[in-house]
Parts: sequence; C-alpha cells; structure tokens
Amino acid sequence: MKTIRIICMMSMMMLATAVNAQSMSDLFTPKAMDYLKAVPFDVNRTSLYTAEELYAGYDPQKAETFETCYDTKVYKHFMATGKQAQTAEESLARSLHDNGIHVALNEFFKKYNSRLCLGIMGGHALKRTDPMYKKVVLLSKRLTEQGFIMLSGGGPGAMEATHLGAWLAGRTEADVDAAVEILKVAPSFNDKGWLASSFEVMKRFPRQGDYVSLGIPTYLYGHEPSAPFATHIAKFFENSIREDLILTVAFGGIIYTPGSAGTMQEIFQDAVQNHYLSFGYASPMIFLGTDFWTKEMPVYPFLQEMVKLGKYKNLQLTLTDDFDVIVKELEAFRNKK
Repeated sequence: MKTIRIICMMSMMMLATAVNAQSMSDLFTPKAMDYLKAVPFDVNRTSLYTAEELYAGYDPQKAETFETCYDTKVYKHFMATGKQAQTAEESLARSLHDNGIHVALNEFFKKYNSRLCLGIMGGHALKRTDPMYKKVVLLSKRLTEQGFIMLSGGGPGAMEATHLGAWLAGRTEADVDAAVEILKVAPSFNDKGWLASSFEVMKRFPRQGDYVSLGIPTYLYGHEPSAPFATHIAKFFENSIREDLILTVAFGGIIYTPGSAGTMQEIFQDAVQNHYLSFGYASPMIFLGTDFWTKEMPVYPFLQEMVKLGKYKNLQLTLTDDFDVIVKELEAFRNKK
C-alpha cells in the first residue's frame, strides 16, 4: 500500500463526481486506507486482466460457481456501492483501479504499431447462431493472421466473435466450424451455458502462436459477461473513459458490423475524431453489411452526403460485404508513411 498516497494525489480531480464527497484530508485517515484494502479488487493493479483472472473461482462444470468468481464479486460490489460511487472512498478506489488499467494499456501499446490496432464494433445481442456471427469470426481470424491486433468492447455478440476469431488464428476453417457449433448450445449471453461453452472451446482449441486481442469491457454493463477469448482485458469501472478509449486506440481503423444504438453512438463519435484529426490522422471507417447500412439503418448514405456537403471532412469511408475489399483497404492504410 506504500504507493497509494502518491497515486491519491494524482486522482483527486476524479473525485469531484462523488456523491457525499468528504474533504481531501478525510481520504488519508486509517479508515479510508482500510476501505481501500477491503474492496474486492486491487486498487494498485498494474497489469491487464486475463480470462483466468476475471473468472478465478469459476468452474465450467459447476454453473453456480459463476456467482462467487472474482468478476461477479466485483460486479456485485459495484452495484451495491452505486453505478455512480456514493462515497469519496469508493470513488477513489475505482479511480485508482482504472488508472492502473490505463498504465497497463500504455505498456500494451508500446509493443505494437498503432496502425495495427483494429476495432470491430457491433451489436451485443448478436447470437452465435446468426450467420453474421461466424462472418465476424472469420474476418477477425483473417485480419489477425495478417498481423493486425483486434480489439472490441469485450462483451458478447459481435464483440465475442471478434475475439473468438483472433483466438482461432492459425487454425483451419473446419476448426472454426467446430468451435461455433460448440457455442451454439447457448446462442445468447442470457442462455444457460454461455460461459461454460466458451471455456470448452478454449480447452478444445488452445491458442496457437503469439496472436493476441484486446477486450475493453466495463462494469457498467457487468450483467453481460466479458468475452474470455480476449487474451488481454482492460476492464474499467468508468464507462465514459472506456467508451472513448475503444475508439481512440483503434488507430488502424474500425469495422462496423450491424448493431443498434450503441453502435450508432460509436460511429458518430469516431467520425468526430476523424473529422478533427484529433490524433494526427484519420483512420478507415469500414461498414460491413451493404443492405443493413444503406436500408435498415441508412447511416452510410447520410455520412456520404455530409462529406459531399463539407460537413464532415477527412472521413475514409468504405461499404462492402467483401473481405478482400476490407483487407485491401486496411493494408493500404497500414502501409502509408
């Protein structure tokens, strides 16, 4: 705990949103220090999570153990202490944890070319039985094998498919078919066996090589299990930080698969970053699903029109159903000087 006093001074500005916040001096009392020791998560964390850590205590053969695993304990604490922390001590504890995840992310990205980091966005409700699920798996697998680092919001649906594809990189399409068949016993994250079937796939098809993927979930949506196929997991308490990070660190571009309100939010937030060249350059915005993005949710023609009118600048838009087109666009961007 020797580093807490130093980190506390760096985190005080984040306490302004805490309800019933005490004075700064109150945070250095023995009671406050005891609180930081008692929370069910490490406030001094300096590394990203793995699935084994998040689900420590969970036995796929015993469904009831999910209720007592590490991740569930933290989520229950999060809910009990308020989605918005009700005390300064709790706000401080969460801020320290999230700061540690930030530090760990910085270390993660020191290892990889920023143009290799790709995001896949899409609906959390996408079922494992939906043809689009397997399509995302195959696309992510191919891109991972091409040297890209895949990232997502780290939850179920299209996010899980992203990490499953990265997990199966280097394997045959027959292995993909077998893995997806195993997962189909629990199509939705609400179905019994959703997490157990994931662990079954991981056991039957161990990860090959040094392929990695990054999931960035949040306890705000903690009722949705984090995808265990992600090799690195940056799980945050503060969702606003997490939402911004997902789009910010995908320097290599973002592929949008069919989704709803959350995906729409991400599209326009990404468009703003690209329009203003917030991080020095604009990266590709690729829309997978021609009919969906032009008819069911016609955001693509809208963006095209806004670019034509000069309302949006610097957007690199692509609409396609063809994996070859996606790979070509992303590789061309990656190879730019």
